[in-house]
Amino acid sequence: MEFASIMHVITRLIEAVGVAVIVIGIAIAGWRYLTAPRSLSSYGNLRADMGRAILLGLELMVAGDIINTVAVEPSLNSVLVLGVIVLIRTFLSLSLEVEISGRWPWQGKRGEESVNRSKTGPSADEGVV
Repeated sequence: MEFASIMHVITRLIEAVGVAVIVIGIAIAGWRYLTAPRSLSSYGNLRADMGRAILLGLELMVAGDIINTVAVEPSLNSVLVLGVIVLIRTFLSLSLEVEISGRWPWQGKRGEESVNRSKTGPSADEGVV
């Protein structure tokens, strides 16, 4: 077996694992929803669990696409197709992250300052005379 065909099989396996993660994750999330006692947060937990499964599956599928483009079909056309696929999946990932957590990924946790800002005020460099 030559290198390209081995990499093609590997990328298909990674993509299959990504699909399996999505399907199994949604099934587990549904099972947890159906068997858990009902509360105000049950539906939100179901959506968050399903979103996490979809995010992880999408990341695996993007990894498979990247490997396929770089190792199997390194042409300008395949790179352009990869770029479009990555843009669409990145948009989906960001949308799901906002849906799950209620904030953008680069924002701090609710009630906390941004990573770039100090909680206690100005940094040691500021205000020193």
